[in-house]
Amino acid sequence: MPYRWKQTSETEQELHLWPHNSLPPRGAMVVVLAVFLFGLIPLIAVLGSVLLWGLLPFLLITVLGLWLAFEMNYRARSVSEVLTLDKTQARLVHHDPRRGDQEWSCNRHWARPEMHAKGGPVPHYVTLIGDGREVEIGAFLSEDERITLYDELTRKLRYQPPFDAAQR
Repeated sequence: MPYRWKQTSETEQELHLWPHNSLPPRGAMVVVLAVFLFGLIPLIAVLGSVLLWGLLPFLLITVLGLWLAFEMNYRARSVSEVLTLDKTQARLVHHDPRRGDQEWSCNRHWARPEMHAKGGPVPHYVTLIGDGREVEIGAFLSEDERITLYDELTRKLRYQPPFDAAQR
């Protein structure tokens, strides 16, 4: 899953979320190279003629467009979120290279996750509510991942006082 819980200390844990990336940068370069090489095959027939110089720019524009599309996709997918939970606070930081960092924090006791099965921008839209605000979390995850995330957030944010058998 494109998120991971990390225990940073005895009383603090972090949730790191990032968008799924099915094609790593090395694979993207292989695709661009393959398109270029397969695009050269028809040009072998016109090698040595003036027609080669008429067709070659179209191949180069295609390869350049594909490379730029991959670059824009990777830049858009450099979004990430970090939810930090300690004894008293819940803090969410949304990193977006285009809009900058957006932060939200509230008392952990009042923070609660909410799932909007319908009506959100995506199915099973997950938000955190607290301190008079509602913020999205994990909107870039798949539907199944958002459902699992909601269950984990519900479990982690639930306040459970230490059980003392002597009080019974």
